[in-house]
Amino acid sequence: MPFRASILTLYPEMFPGPLGVSLAGEGLRKELWSLDTHQIRDHGIGRHRNVDDNPAGGGAGMVLRCDVLAAAIDAAVRADDARPRLLMSPRGRPLQQRQVREWAEGPGLVIVCGRFEGVDERVIEGRNLLEVSIGDYILSGGEMAALTLLDACVRLIPGVMGKVASGEDESFENGLLEYPHYTRPREWEGRGLPEALLSGDHARIAKWRREQAEQITRERRPDLLSLLPSGEKVSAKQTDEGR
Repeated sequence: MPFRASILTLYPEMFPGPLGVSLAGEGLRKELWSLDTHQIRDHGIGRHRNVDDNPAGGGAGMVLRCDVLAAAIDAAVRADDARPRLLMSPRGRPLQQRQVREWAEGPGLVIVCGRFEGVDERVIEGRNLLEVSIGDYILSGGEMAALTLLDACVRLIPGVMGKVASGEDESFENGLLEYPHYTRPREWEGRGLPEALLSGDHARIAKWRREQAEQITRERRPDLLSLLPSGEKVSAKQTDEGR
């Protein structure tokens, strides 16, 4: 069964958006994955289909009602649906590549896109929603975050990206940031290509790329180094070849 994404949102017209073009869009047309959207407002209260209300205890903003969102989830997702249920939220667990890969290998995802000040905590608990964040900043709603998360997953689905190896050496796949890339021309504005890449020696090239990945990670994301398995800890060695 192909990866299936179900999106609950107040703005279904935002989907597939950028996921409808390039490799993800081609994969969608080839039915390597599928996407369906569900309008939360269809389950709103009263003549105006209200979906939000004032926060209990007072305060700014509005809160998405638990009864409305629960009804939307129940209508969109069967009780025996094994797909993880996510809520895009700035207070959620930071999205990481290993989790993306795990989801990409599964049956798909149910993603709730919040709006307003937040979502009633009771529906998060009552419908087992896992809160996920794509970064330490605030967006107008969960839709852009959902698109980002889905793009990260869909590109890993077999057949979407083309060569399987295309994703093996990318940032975060091996715990390090990715090494620098070069192509033609051989000389550009006085800058040449690193000698290692011109050597034709695959072992030397692999060694250079690893050293570059270690150095870039050390300079830009030293926090990642502490997460490497003990057998893969990097030294304090610096490399300047080709720089």
